[in-house]
Amino acid sequence: MMEDPVPHFSNPKAISSYADSARRMVPGLSDLHRMTLLLLAEGAPPDARVLVVGAGGGMELAVFAQSQPGWRFDGVDPAPAMLAVAEETLGPLMERVRLHQGYVDTAPDGPFDAASCLLTLHFLTPEDRLRTLRLIRQRLKPGAPFVMAHHSVAQDPEARALWTRRFAAFGALPGAPPPDADPARPTLFDLLPVLAPEAEEALLREAGFRDVTLFYAAFSFRGWVACA
Repeated sequence: MMEDPVPHFSNPKAISSYADSARRMVPGLSDLHRMTLLLLAEGAPPDARVLVVGAGGGMELAVFAQSQPGWRFDGVDPAPAMLAVAEETLGPLMERVRLHQGYVDTAPDGPFDAASCLLTLHFLTPEDRLRTLRLIRQRLKPGAPFVMAHHSVAQDPEARALWTRRFAAFGALPGAPPPDADPARPTLFDLLPVLAPEAEEALLREAGFRDVTLFYAAFSFRGWVACA
């Protein structure tokens, strides 16, 4: 289990480098945002009310708001400093956005026409993940689309080790030591409660979602779209 990610996202260095780090470490991040937008727009009306869980930084919020001028947004994130970055990123788009500090239970009850949760749920234990998914589902209108994406890999030790090395190599800065240079250093998947793809899909269904479909697979990341 990983420690609460909020202290990490209060670190000035982590905050200032967040956008660049995310683009470097998440394969096709800008395309993931565009795909998420398209999948949400398939089931959301032109005047949709959209819930964004893990909204700190504001990257996906900016993409959604720029492309859908009639949508209104509620974004929730536990890290105050990251919410401040979101405000700065959104600029004048903030007139259609309300940001809430906390977890999904601090978000308005809705009902929302769509929801997303990107690069967030891999911080949560399976129990907290299921609770979060249920709370998102409760806030959605029947049939509303939901998109989530985060780390998800097979759970046997060899597979986890292999994908840890690949993820680290993909996101490494030029001149950085190889991912396995320090065997004693904990790896990404030693710290994160990452689940196998089939376990992720089972949690979505247990939370009340249907029509669960994989749409994104990039190294250690997976993304699904489902309906409430």
